Amino acid sequence: MLTVRLIQRDIGEIASMQWWFKYPELMRRSFNLWPPFWLTGIKVEKVAPDYSYARVKLKWRPWTRNLNGSQFGGSLFSMTDPIYTTLLLARLGIKRYYVWDQAAEIVFKKPAYGAVWFEAEVSDAFIEDIRQQTASGEKYLPKVVNRLVNKNGDLIAEVNRTLYVRLRPAFRPKQ
Repeated sequence: MLTVRLIQRDIGEIASMQWWFKYPELMRRSFNLWPPFWLTGIKVEKVAPDYSYARVKLKWRPWTRNLNGSQFGGSLFSMTDPIYTTLLLARLGIKRYYVWDQAAEIVFKKPAYGAVWFEAEVSDAFIEDIRQQTASGEKYLPKVVNRLVNKNGDLIAEVNRTLYVRLRPAFRPKQ
């Protein structure tokens, strides 16, 4: 009975979000109005129509600077947070899959004085690999690296992220 209730709850939550994944431009604009992004100067500049790519910018603002005058590390980390999970949910299907961040770490390479960008790519080969790895219903923990660069293309930081991907219970093979 509990499983049925959880599945019903999931279906209700999914239905309320399904429309968001139909329109990449609406998703982009929604992210830009989302307070954690908007207030810290994070802007999603582009989302590909097929959700295979996104470009994100962290603007240079007085309130995103740390005590040393460079970009605050928390803002650098935040700009990468929901991007891969959102692209994967859009490509794999929010009705079929769970996608979460399981772990992440940031490795700072150089102080950031000015705007910072990162690009996320979700290739067809990556999607196919995930589908194959999760076909049996087991979880899969792919790793992605987010490279943050300044306007000159200098590497500012790398965010190493481990994702959690699994078919939802209704789509797992019957035992």
